[in-house]
Amino acid sequence: MLTLHRARADAVVIDGDRIAALGPYDELDAAFGDRARLRSWDGVLTPGRHEPDAPALLGAAYWPDPREGLGSDPLTGEDLAALGMTEVRWGASARRGLQRLLATGTTSLAGPFERAAVRTAVERSGLCVVSGGPLPESPRALAVSGRADFAVYGDDGNCLVTCIAGRMVHRAR
Repeated sequence: MLTLHRARADAVVIDGDRIAALGPYDELDAAFGDRARLRSWDGVLTPGRHEPDAPALLGAAYWPDPREGLGSDPLTGEDLAALGMTEVRWGASARRGLQRLLATGTTSLAGPFERAAVRTAVERSGLCVVSGGPLPESPRALAVSGRADFAVYGDDGNCLVTCIAGRMVHRAR
């Protein structure tokens, strides 16, 4: 099924995990509107963010569960050392950290990830991981037939939606 994401006057048509078309909304609506599901966003369509500090954010900081009463900011240093981290706890922390990154429009991460549980969480997220060197074309630009990784930001700079491989993985409330 095709999905037409409209961000004001701009639009992108998604077919599975790929971009089928890019351009002005009016043109894409005329070409695909009768066979595409429409998603409208009051914001700016972009390729999304690349997070160069992902190994430290996910593998060297603990993202607390709100039910733990440890606050909402990631814990490092002595606070982290006092937690007695296990692989299971690292995996849960990485999943919460990834949710926070997706909520900022992150579509690619720097790697590699040393901890197995963190690596598994990242692999399951579907985010593009770039280990060393320049970013490949897909995280930097939207292109027809490219992977459908993008974000839409509102005028206040907050992320409205993040899509990874054509799947909406974050939507602002």
